[in-house]
Amino acid sequence: MPLYIQKYQQKVGLPPGALVHIGSERSGSSKISSISYSEEHFEEKEVNKIEEFVIDDDSKGVKWINVNGVHQTEVIENIGNHFGVHKLVQADIVNTKHRPKLEDFDDHIFVVLKMIYFDENEKIINEQISLIVGKNYVVSFQEIEGDVFEPIRNRLRNSNGQIRKRGSDYLAYTLIDTIIDNYFVVLERIGEKIEDIEEQLLENPTEDTTLEIHSLKRDLILLKRSVGPLREVTSVLERGESKLIHKSTRIFLRDVYDHTIQVIDTIESSRDLLSGMLDVYLTTVSNKMNSVMKVLTVIATIFMPLTFIAGVYGMNFQNMPELTWKYGYYFALALMFTIGMLMLIFFKRKKWL
Repeated sequence: MPLYIQKYQQKVGLPPGALVHIGSERSGSSKISSISYSEEHFEEKEVNKIEEFVIDDDSKGVKWINVNGVHQTEVIENIGNHFGVHKLVQADIVNTKHRPKLEDFDDHIFVVLKMIYFDENEKIINEQISLIVGKNYVVSFQEIEGDVFEPIRNRLRNSNGQIRKRGSDYLAYTLIDTIIDNYFVVLERIGEKIEDIEEQLLENPTEDTTLEIHSLKRDLILLKRSVGPLREVTSVLERGESKLIHKSTRIFLRDVYDHTIQVIDTIESSRDLLSGMLDVYLTTVSNKMNSVMKVLTVIATIFMPLTFIAGVYGMNFQNMPELTWKYGYYFALALMFTIGMLMLIFFKRKKWL
């Protein structure tokens, strides 16, 4: 039984909002980093105490707090209480098996996303990212250390683009856009694998080919489950009435929505390709088997009359005149050879060989 199912069983009977980590087991402590920035100022540091999360409502700057590791529920609870996050939202953060969703509260927005990437073993990692977007802050929660957000950090450090000039809603858009753009990287890698499988199908398909096809189909199903609900999330962000999302940012969110649709279409196209390739493989194997059976059938058909002749003259009855004939043996061999050659010529003219 998977571990996360066992953890679900632990929640049975507990009050709503009980914090139980559901997901892969993690070791070590959660790491918290903070980036404070404005157009003129930038500060990046590691955070050790919750009290360091000083959020000034009157400040024009933005603070991005990133938490690596949601397995320490007490840390999530302390951060959630500090920012006034509802208990149910805190429970959703430590439950890493959620589908992408969005919840709009009065003073903050809660977003669940899936960050997908390949590890060093070419295995797809599906990591949950939770975002809490406030008036002038964004808190992101990750399962493990390491993400696709390093280009955003570099833009903040180097003051590239508009990110330092805009608010927390633009930072949230940038994080969501980076996650979705990384889907294209994953799909590109999957596309390369599909091309390799196509070459194998044309040259020498094996049983390993079907295993690779099924593996890629599972990966695409995982991607669809992660991206499908994201269309609704980006649509709500773009057309929603939240006061935390400025009108100028909705234009960028519209572009994110278009990217989401494009990712979904690419996933569907790749799934159709793999389904067609599986049919091609099965057809190829069936044709090979038919060719083998045809050759065996032709050989058996050629030997049928030869076997009949050998069987007749193998009965050794005393009144068979050919048994005492001096050239009977050579005549039987010549007869079988002639019949075999005539049948072989006939099959070749019919193009059965």
